[in-house]
Amino acid sequence: MRILVTGGAGFIGSNFVRLLERERPDDYVVVLDALTYAGNLDNLADTSFGIFKCLNIAAPRVLDVLLSERIDTIVNFAAESHVDRSILAPQTALETNIMGTAALLEMARQATNYSPVKRFLHVSTDEVYGDIPKGMFSHEKSTLRPSSPYAASKAAAEHLVLAYMRTYGLPVVITRGCNTYGPYQFPEKLIPLMIHNALTGTPLPVYGDGLQEREWMYVDDHCRGILAALEDGTAGEIYNLGVRDGGTTNLELIHQLLWLTGADASLIRYVEDRPGHDRRYAMDTYKTQRELGWRAQVNLKDGLAATVQWYKDNATWVERVTSGAYRQYYAEQYGSRL
Repeated sequence: MRILVTGGAGFIGSNFVRLLERERPDDYVVVLDALTYAGNLDNLADTSFGIFKCLNIAAPRVLDVLLSERIDTIVNFAAESHVDRSILAPQTALETNIMGTAALLEMARQATNYSPVKRFLHVSTDEVYGDIPKGMFSHEKSTLRPSSPYAASKAAAEHLVLAYMRTYGLPVVITRGCNTYGPYQFPEKLIPLMIHNALTGTPLPVYGDGLQEREWMYVDDHCRGILAALEDGTAGEIYNLGVRDGGTTNLELIHQLLWLTGADASLIRYVEDRPGHDRRYAMDTYKTQRELGWRAQVNLKDGLAATVQWYKDNATWVERVTSGAYRQYYAEQYGSRL
């Protein structure tokens, strides 16, 4: 395959590039990333993929990349992916996640006239399902009820992706992943934020009562699921990628991280909840297991231990990404709450 990985300098994207190098060393990989706040070439420092292009996915020059590099496979990670940021600045999430995806789809359609795109895989999220009642699980045909601007923008992008298959025959696949964690995750998301604050003795902001439930999947498992969908998924289908472990509350998760970092629970600060905060996500992954033979392999205990150790061992990376821009965001998001 000749693969374009958009958002490939971000968290999951860069880990996916590593997986491609291990599992498909003969593939030709082009990484495209706009290098906004969470995109970082340091995330790819230990890789040796084909070429890198610093472009927004909506840039017209992306079509030139598709044609000149004879791309036949697109994996779209590019997104504004943080709910809190989408609440602070919803227009940015809408422009990237909806209009950016629309532009990329159209360029893939145009490129197919000259060099066929055989697979367009769009990486989405379990947040499109919205709040899931206790004891229930969302499956691929469940009604989408997104709660945040981020989740709504991802749901809208999914509809566009499927429309391009129905209307133009573009062979698309969608994956919906649960909360993901691991190396190279920008420290605005819950797990790296709590690790960073615990290791530096900084208060740990906990939204509301901390009893929101999530499934947590190690990034290597998520990447393996995406690759399985890329290789064996059926065009036009959606695949849930989750752990189906019953879920963990944010507070339970934070106490595990406190134990792993050796920090004290006195650092916990309960803060005002964010607007529209979903209480529970939980996905049924039976279809993915049956059709792709995939299931998550890393349990939460081992995954968290590996992640904490990575952040301890990569203090220089952490110091670089928690620069002035990060501090400005942190003050805006939590300053009035703490």
